[in-house]
Amino acid sequence: MSLRLGVAQSNFVVGDLSGNAQKIIATARQACTQGVHLLLTPELAICGYAAEDLLLRPSFIAACDEAVRTVAKELADLEGLTVVVGHPAATEDGGWRTRSVMRPGRFNAASVLRAGQVIARYAKRELPNYQVFDERRYFEPGDQPCVFEVEADGERTRVGLLICEDSWFDNPARETRAAGAELLAVINASPFHAGKGDERETAMAQRVRDHGLPLVYAHLVGGQDEAVFEGRSFALQPSGEGEVSLAARAPSFAEDLFVMDARRDAAGLRLSGPIAPERDRDADLWDALVLGVRDYVGKNGFPGAIIGLSGGIDSALVLAIAVDALGPAKVRTVMMPSPYTADISWIDARDMAARLRVQYDEISIVPEFEAFKTSLAQEFAGLPEDTTEENIQARIRGTLLMALSNKSGRIVLTTGNKSEMATGYCTLYGDMAGGFAVIKDVLKTTVFRLARWRNAHDPYGTGTAPIPERIITRPPSAELRPDQTDQDSLPPYEVLDAIVERYMENDDSVEAIVAAGYARADVERVTRLLRLNEYKRRQAPVGIRVTHRGFGKDWRYPITNKFRA
Repeated sequence: MSLRLGVAQSNFVVGDLSGNAQKIIATARQACTQGVHLLLTPELAICGYAAEDLLLRPSFIAACDEAVRTVAKELADLEGLTVVVGHPAATEDGGWRTRSVMRPGRFNAASVLRAGQVIARYAKRELPNYQVFDERRYFEPGDQPCVFEVEADGERTRVGLLICEDSWFDNPARETRAAGAELLAVINASPFHAGKGDERETAMAQRVRDHGLPLVYAHLVGGQDEAVFEGRSFALQPSGEGEVSLAARAPSFAEDLFVMDARRDAAGLRLSGPIAPERDRDADLWDALVLGVRDYVGKNGFPGAIIGLSGGIDSALVLAIAVDALGPAKVRTVMMPSPYTADISWIDARDMAARLRVQYDEISIVPEFEAFKTSLAQEFAGLPEDTTEENIQARIRGTLLMALSNKSGRIVLTTGNKSEMATGYCTLYGDMAGGFAVIKDVLKTTVFRLARWRNAHDPYGTGTAPIPERIITRPPSAELRPDQTDQDSLPPYEVLDAIVERYMENDDSVEAIVAAGYARADVERVTRLLRLNEYKRRQAPVGIRVTHRGFGKDWRYPITNKFRA
């Protein structure tokens, strides 16, 4: 017996119910031509993940139900193919009430479709409510296993269905095996962060080890607001003596109809399929940022992007990401020199724009800056210049970029990194002005590392590193006053980033960070800045999440806050 399994590792769009349904139908028809018997779609494939408060609208749930019926009807002629479709569902619908053992409520569900009919249904049992997840706001947990049969070569295989978080806990898999499952099929929408792919495979290997069943992990791919899903679907196989082997793995950050085979022998089902190679972490980070930009711009219908190019490392990295994501024709750069802009900044900005073949323009902000100072001269009389004048320059630039955005329809990509967002080393309505914060979750030390990584990799065969070497080696500066460098007002980035990572990402206390060897003055300074600048972060654009905790949905601290520890 050879059971052929397929995974629709697809990029769905939240709310595009008709488009998502048609994508499932097209993939199922393609799978049928390849002899697939069972096709798995990702978690909530019909509506896209995460649909957030759309799920609270009865009309949305009703439209999702209709989309599932459309898929079932359109695939009725495909003999021998079973399709698992993820979708939200409510038991108010009569079909769910009479055919399901689920309690009343709204569920993160999956329907098993065959020959135009729903032959089984399942409701997710474990609802995550941490990091970016908020599923208990929207769903009730299911309480029953789901096992269905798939026939191939005259033999039937009993498949147990789980949805994402269910597979991270023992009980759902244990009860599914007790219900007769020979194979675990897990459909997922698990947001990317650096290292998450290895974490998933390790956790799923434990399920295989615990229950002795092969497992297929079907995963979503694509960008949705701050979240990125990298695909990398896989299959694991018990191999005796408590060992688990990788049987198949799909590519990362790409749509794929991922096909594998299951053959039965004396020991049970044996899975096999193509195995995409392991990737290094910076390759994953790069592709996550590229995919996040491509999908945010493309799914929201922007014709392209605009970037304020300064000659510094942050805007250089954002430009390289944007060109990889959108192509040079859709990216425009604008250099806006001030009285403090160094000549090498002009030279390096022009050089990089030429290397990447993007539109490059220069608009001096000197006249506007002088006009602002003239208008405020009486108010500022007798007062020394300080960050006020620095911020005016940044806000002039933000105004110009937003004007160009409004006129062209292109989105402004902001260039602030996580280190700056943490400490407030950024200007409201200035360099924070824009529509999408590409490197909002990338620490400054990682910015440098990714710049070097991209220069060492040439996917287009140009023979030219995109980022001029001097941009990487030059001391970072906002160039808002004479001879300014970032380290004038911040600890060295190696120290700053380590403190931010420990305090913000890992919840270490001030005392624990000091005990780890960091100077108390640096720790207290950085954590104070982090607390003080929550009001800025609340007004920042959404940005791509690539760590296990970013300044977004998984960072919800009060602005007014007197706690210190």
